[in-house]
Amino acid sequence: MIESNKILDMTALGMKFTVLKNSAQTNGKSLDLQWELLPGCNMKDPLIHIHPNAIETYEILEGEMEFFIKDKWVAAKKGDKLSVPIGVTHGFRNPSNKIVTVFNTHEPALQMENYFEDVCKVLDKVTDKRTKEFKMNINAKLYLGVLMNNYRDNIIAINPPDIAIKLLGFIGKLIGLKY
Repeated sequence: MIESNKILDMTALGMKFTVLKNSAQTNGKSLDLQWELLPGCNMKDPLIHIHPNAIETYEILEGEMEFFIKDKWVAAKKGDKLSVPIGVTHGFRNPSNKIVTVFNTHEPALQMENYFEDVCKVLDKVTDKRTKEFKMNINAKLYLGVLMNNYRDNIIAINPPDIAIKLLGFIGKLIGLKY
């Protein structure tokens, strides 16, 4: 379980999350986070995905960003709120040159806090504990495939295609990758 105020450092991917309330504190009803999206976050190949069993909400606290909802990108600015229903395709990016701050929830929490913590573990693994720059090479894709396959009840990729994620995860497990 992730403690409140823990920072999930994913700066290699252009983001940093602070846990406001973990699933234990909400009795599983939600995972509440404050995001910092760095300039240019997700501008190249953002993970377009669905949550098959949860609603995700966003409130822009500072800055401007864009959301991919269903089939198009939409702009959002400070004060805007967005709720993504279960199973709706979505993603996000920060095309600006400023940090964007976002209040984010996953309802119910499911295992999303473990997923984000495991993203950090994968980043540690593929960057040699953050001593090397993150590159989306085959090694990173295999590790991320294993990760994504471990959380299919929480998050499923749409782009890159789910079949590619499944295959990469299968190969990663086959060769014994662990994070």
